[in-house]
Amino acid sequence: MRFLPLLLPLLLLLAAPTRAQKPDTTLIRYGGQLAGQYSAGGVNRTLFSTSHSATFLRGLHFGAPVTGSFTFGKQERRLREREWLFNATPYYWKGRFRFYGIGGYERSNLRGINNRFQLGAGPGWAFYSDSLGREVALSNLLIREATYFQGGTERVVSRSSTRLKVVYSYRVFTLNATTLYQPNLAYFADYRATQLTTLALRFSARFALSATYAYTFESRVLEGKPTDNTNVTLGVAFSTK
Repeated sequence: MRFLPLLLPLLLLLAAPTRAQKPDTTLIRYGGQLAGQYSAGGVNRTLFSTSHSATFLRGLHFGAPVTGSFTFGKQERRLREREWLFNATPYYWKGRFRFYGIGGYERSNLRGINNRFQLGAGPGWAFYSDSLGREVALSNLLIREATYFQGGTERVVSRSSTRLKVVYSYRVFTLNATTLYQPNLAYFADYRATQLTTLALRFSARFALSATYAYTFESRVLEGKPTDNTNVTLGVAFSTK
């Protein structure tokens, strides 16, 4: 027992290099998901979605997540949903402070969007984060958005983009939830709200079963297009550490 005070600091010293990321280290983390849905009866519907993300971490303060997703869906054997979404959100962090940039592209057959481009930046704050990747963070970005609709109309607006991100893990379960609220700065009744929640059950170091709930509401859309859309899908996910 008299050696215990000397042994503990030695163990901590040996363990520390494996936990800390070196200032000149570059890490790449990848995650991918395949999901689908089928329903029959009142409405015959099939839906397929895939999403991918790659995060580049440089040193102790810089990261650059790049995400992309594709959704394809039919109702009564007719194409209703075909959507592409790409986002790059490089950020700088120090302690709990974050500063984000964003560049985004979107295309949606369901909402009549031929092309949508976003560019912006803003601060964020992590109320909680730990070495297991669990996090509760809030950010607010100012973005400039250009949308080109089917039929030839277009709209350019400035938005405030508030994001609440929650990542939690317990044993083999992981919850990842992102909530977005994006009002038009010139007219707050014109806004977009998005909720994306994924619950994963991990059955190996890299593979998991996943259930995803995705909801989008947009107050201003083309005539005849729905203002909201909800998808619940089940699938498999792959990730690297």
